[in-house]
Amino acid sequence: MQWELHPQMNAKLYLKNPDQTETGRKIIGNGITLLKNLGLELFTFKKLADRIGVTEATVYRYFENKYKLLNYLVCWYWHWMDYQVMFNTKNLSDDRRKIEIAIEILTGQSSRENFNNQEINFEDLHEITIAESSKVYLTKHVNEDNAEEFFMPFKSLCNSISELFVAYNPQYQYPKSLASTLIEMAQYQDFFMNHLPSLTDFGSQKDKKSLKNFLGHLVFSALEK
Repeated sequence: MQWELHPQMNAKLYLKNPDQTETGRKIIGNGITLLKNLGLELFTFKKLADRIGVTEATVYRYFENKYKLLNYLVCWYWHWMDYQVMFNTKNLSDDRRKIEIAIEILTGQSSRENFNNQEINFEDLHEITIAESSKVYLTKHVNEDNAEEFFMPFKSLCNSISELFVAYNPQYQYPKSLASTLIEMAQYQDFFMNHLPSLTDFGSQKDKKSLKNFLGHLVFSALEK
């Protein structure tokens, strides 16, 4: 059985809901492709408009700027990751296995065969989040964006994973810090592995299974002290 994910997005991230029109869905799908290929610095709404055959003004009717578009995509990704963690762990009784599955999901080791979405390329969105997501919150207006609840999907994912840690070891003192550290480390180590290999032990073989094993070692070493 295949299913689609249509998360409830924060309406303050967009001017017009892209999920409700064909043009909006093209903006999302092609925006992912261009951001993945060009990076945020070289990405422009003019290039996106030319790609999908609309005016640049049309794109601006949906998003105020490219940073809001990136934030929308990153939030969509965190919604998706959070749902995967909950969906794949809810019927399990083994608390250790639940954490292992969460790590598999964070490192791209989980199956995506049941996801069906014509606009969203999950592999490209995964790469965008690794390479660009820090640009969403490492800003001077992070407090204002936080007040607008732009980071709620990321916070929800951190909370879901921290709850797995608490279930495994109720006495562990730092479940939220460990959860956010795990997510960030999964991203940074993946980026280093592919682009700055001397900063990791996985650069020569670029093996995500080794990255998963490292993260598991880190997490359980902390939880089992």
